Amino acid sequence: MSFLSSILDHILKLHGLEAYLLVGGLAFAEAALLVGFVLPGETAVLLGGVLAFQHQVSLPLIASVAVVAAIGGDSVGYEVGRHFGTRLLKTRLFAKHQQGLEKGQQALRDNGGRAVFLARFTAFLRAVMPGLAGTARMPYRRFLAFNAAGGVVWALGFTLLGYAAGASYQRIEKIAGNVSLIILAVVVLVALFLVIRHRRRERDT
Repeated sequence: MSFLSSILDHILKLHGLEAYLLVGGLAFAEAALLVGFVLPGETAVLLGGVLAFQHQVSLPLIASVAVVAAIGGDSVGYEVGRHFGTRLLKTRLFAKHQQGLEKGQQALRDNGGRAVFLARFTAFLRAVMPGLAGTARMPYRRFLAFNAAGGVVWALGFTLLGYAAGASYQRIEKIAGNVSLIILAVVVLVALFLVIRHRRRERDT
């Protein structure tokens, strides 16, 4: 059994307050403390859903904890980026991730708030996009609106996925990245449909 598998199995033995604190803490710390480089927050949220399936926590409550923690952690990450971003990006921590950071910065320049929303469904960008938005001085209200929308979709989606997976969490964890892409594709298609419909209505008026 790998070290990570051992940790995950230990988490699945938790219940009640300990489980809520751990799942919420990891979802919060992913962007706030860059824990996402070590353990993606989606893994913790998936396990929260599994714990709900096993009746060790309440499904509505663990989902709420994941949503609040995801939004709150990104808000802290935004503030860290706003105050320390320029210096932080030059540290060794990001030395091997310059290409990813450049893509994130370019996405912000091209898409603004939409980049914040879409980053929620990519592991690396989910951890760094709040800080990049803060560094770029994106207005916080705009950041919060897109961050909250992404946080709700992401946290609810992965909590319910973990619940649906039940005891098969190890198998479902392996396809979590693909599920993120599927969710992202659905969101993009819906957004395109709404934009096209809006433009057609404008032409008809």
